[in-house]
Amino acid sequence: MPYRSSRFLIASSAGVATLTAASAPSPLYPVYQRLWGFSSATLTLVFAVYVFALLGALLTVGSLSDVVGRRPVATASLLLLCCGMVLFAVADGTGGLIAARVIQGFAVGAATGTTTAMITDAAPNARTGSVMSGTAAPLGIAIGAVLSGTLVEFAPHPRQLVFWVFGAAYALLAALVWAVPEPTHRQPPTWASVRRSVVPSVGLPRDLRPVFRSLLPSIAATWALAGLYLSLGASVIRTVLGVRSHFTVSLVLGAFFAAGILGSAVQTALPAWAQRWSGYGALATGVLVTIPATALEVLPLYAAGSVIAGFGFGATFRVAVGTLADAAPAAERGRVFATMYIVSYLAFSIPALIAGLAVEVVGLRTTTVAYGAFELALIGIASASAAHGRRRTVHPTRTDHPDERT
Repeated sequence: MPYRSSRFLIASSAGVATLTAASAPSPLYPVYQRLWGFSSATLTLVFAVYVFALLGALLTVGSLSDVVGRRPVATASLLLLCCGMVLFAVADGTGGLIAARVIQGFAVGAATGTTTAMITDAAPNARTGSVMSGTAAPLGIAIGAVLSGTLVEFAPHPRQLVFWVFGAAYALLAALVWAVPEPTHRQPPTWASVRRSVVPSVGLPRDLRPVFRSLLPSIAATWALAGLYLSLGASVIRTVLGVRSHFTVSLVLGAFFAAGILGSAVQTALPAWAQRWSGYGALATGVLVTIPATALEVLPLYAAGSVIAGFGFGATFRVAVGTLADAAPAAERGRVFATMYIVSYLAFSIPALIAGLAVEVVGLRTTTVAYGAFELALIGIASASAAHGRRRTVHPTRTDHPDERT
């Protein structure tokens, strides 16, 4: 394999592997609830601490790779993620589960912007880089959900084995990422630049801000739906739709994110004017199918809607990633992608947290249907934003204002 292809493969593998951590525990949540007897409110807390730790990492060390290099940050993040997997494997109660989620969340937050920038840096061309950057999230989440559900259902030590497998993979990748060269444009780090980079902040180059604002509604629509699947998805499939097999639960969850891979790939073949609309259309159609499927408890219809919505998730998110990759100065990609993921995970977490609390009041089925209606509203806002404003094409250079923060 040519050297350039191998380093792109390593960078892509690191990006995909990082996101497997987001979904690996999802098929096990109902198991933990039965085993340790905690409520949906406690499950919401377990979900929340992950997101808050992740956002804390994005706000502090999310752009550190722009200063000290991609490889040190990627290696440290992957090793920390490995420690999180060990904590999951040995957890014997809610406290251990929460501790594992905190470590996992911080590690994923530190890694996501870094590995996305690493993929873009190592890509043989801009199109391949944007496709892989957009695909890494749904591919990693799909692998995490399906592999976890499969091992829980069929393998020995169902609550531990999946975490030992992922932990070993992270340890290996922590060593392999050193084969990916650093960008040649990076300036040597100083203590002052390191200190500035870890001060909690969100920042974008000035010329990139209009582009980013135009992408906010679509980012919110995609990740709010992903939050529903990863927080309450397994409970919906088991409790509302009556599925008892962990493997089947993981397949339905994985189908949503696997379809996102297809959506990301197909979207690049469409004309520019159709790229956003294909994503919005698939998102809306999929949600419109899953709402009655949930209300009527029809599993095949719910699975079909999940696939359609997942296609829209991948297509829409790839547009956002590709647009930012094209517009961001190479020396600031880590910061730009960290900012993108901060917005993504806020959209991913806040509606899901509210939904988790609502389950205690109105029940799981009603909450899920209401969440679907909320998602349709978000898609409508994103579509209206796209219809009434044109994306500004920018080509920022090193003369931008890299230290200005929003």
